[in-house]
Amino acid sequence: MTTSEYDDDQKVERLKANMARIEELTHRLTDALAQREPPRPGLQAPDSDIFLHAAAAYWTEMANNPSKALEQQLDYWGKALKHHIEAQEVLRSGKIAAPEDTTPDDRRFSNPLWKTHPYFNYLKQQYMIASEAMQHAVENLETIEPREKRRLQYFTQQIVDMMAPTNFLATNPDALMKAVETEGESLVRGLENLVRDVEDNKGELLVSLADKEAFSVGDNIATTPGKVVFRNRMFELIQYAPTTDKVHRTPLVIFPPWINKFYIMDLKPQNSLIKWIVDQGYTLFVVSWVNPDATYADVTLETYIEEGYLEAIRVAREATGEKQVNVVGYCIAGTTLSLTLALMNKRKDKSVRAATFFTTLTDFSDQGEVGVFLEDDFVNGIEAECAEKGYLDSKFMSRTFSFLRSNDLIYGPAIRSYMLGEAPPAFDLLYWNGDGTNLPGAMCVQYLRELCQNDRFAGASIKICGEEISIRDVKHPLCAIACETDHIAAWRSSFRGISRMGSRDKTFMLSESGHIAGIINPPSKKKYGHYAGPAPEGTPEDWQTAAEFHQGSWWPRWEAWLRRRSGAKIDARMPGDSGYEALADAPGTYVISSKNEAMS
Repeated sequence: MTTSEYDDDQKVERLKANMARIEELTHRLTDALAQREPPRPGLQAPDSDIFLHAAAAYWTEMANNPSKALEQQLDYWGKALKHHIEAQEVLRSGKIAAPEDTTPDDRRFSNPLWKTHPYFNYLKQQYMIASEAMQHAVENLETIEPREKRRLQYFTQQIVDMMAPTNFLATNPDALMKAVETEGESLVRGLENLVRDVEDNKGELLVSLADKEAFSVGDNIATTPGKVVFRNRMFELIQYAPTTDKVHRTPLVIFPPWINKFYIMDLKPQNSLIKWIVDQGYTLFVVSWVNPDATYADVTLETYIEEGYLEAIRVAREATGEKQVNVVGYCIAGTTLSLTLALMNKRKDKSVRAATFFTTLTDFSDQGEVGVFLEDDFVNGIEAECAEKGYLDSKFMSRTFSFLRSNDLIYGPAIRSYMLGEAPPAFDLLYWNGDGTNLPGAMCVQYLRELCQNDRFAGASIKICGEEISIRDVKHPLCAIACETDHIAAWRSSFRGISRMGSRDKTFMLSESGHIAGIINPPSKKKYGHYAGPAPEGTPEDWQTAAEFHQGSWWPRWEAWLRRRSGAKIDARMPGDSGYEALADAPGTYVISSKNEAMS
């Protein structure tokens, strides 16, 4: 047998083996998809009325101003036809090349073939021309109210992004080249990745963003030493071990959001906010919320306040023998912290000395990008889901936030995983992002209806734990950090809420980057800068103009603010050296196990 014949036989055998794998994987995929629960329409897409209203507005404007609509149509067809003719002329001249390409740079089309190959360039330019036409058509609608227009622009962009030629195997040169290079092995591996994701999510397609086997909470992430010193049905309270001989007298309690797990602040030592705070000489307590199930259906914001915030503050005070603590709230935990502080003011409870808010919304008059999901069509669907199951599954929140950055968090990862057959990266941040938590049904609906939709805390008032409170009742000294490109808690909305609080001692800082990177920004990286300036008053734009930009992390500036409100130095406290004995090592049990496992 010649070498050529041997190679051919080997290729045939590989082909047979791949076909067998494909057949097996196809059966597994079919079985996995059969496990999918029928989707609730209100959780899948906006109400169709949004598109009906858009169509009605378009035809109304066309009837009233036909020249405007005709101009739009002619502009689109003119560009599309001009490009088509240019592409034909290049080919007619005998060149296997693309015509001149003046489309803007887009990292989805980074492969050189998108510029040089006539087929791929033709697809790209026609897609870009059509995308521009759709975006302009929506932008130019004048008889649709602004809030609905913003939603229409968002969902139109979602359709545009979904239909990109990069998202389809036959029109993705990277995937086709990889399939040829690997003799189809990349497609088989991609199918394996697809089957794994569908199986892991019980029939739902959620692309894995990180290698789930690369990390273990408590082993190679969330490793800052400490002890769980208190546990109830809502949370575990972790007291971290000191790394300095002396600590500030006033302890610090951090309340992380319960949409995700607390260890975003303790991924690894190099970027751990928790470790950094301990290293600055503070007695630090961090709340680790339980991951609720159907038994938590009746848990409300009041439950989180009474059994969560007030309990954690009480325990931290008793464990340290101090009358007051300082507190931090991150995202939704910051929103609820503001409710708690307003309630404490009404009750004349002086247990909190000063408060810090990370990326916190309290004024929901402008909800930013996430507002497209806060209209009745989605909220009604969430309410129905919560009424049936008792909770909102973490997958819904994960998918919602991913769609705010769909090219980065959905289509890009799907292409790499399913078309190129690549394994998900070993990336701790993305691992954490996929480790979400459920939301209790009653609390979820209460938060969406009373705060997000009706804006009652920043508006008139909201009744919490028997007290009518408003944003003006937050009167503690406070510091707020917002993030410039935050797509979840828009910084201008965060600014407006802080500016409306009743405190006479307010500090505001604006970090570069987004919801996570802007907060988890250690000084050692010297990466993102921040603005610091006058007290938050007037418009956000005026404040930013008057503020001074500083290179590097905001952490040291905030620590200097916190230090002035944390008392003199005393001997360091060890977890478990008070009346609260250690129940477990940090990071505790709630962050790893389900509620039932942790409580057993």
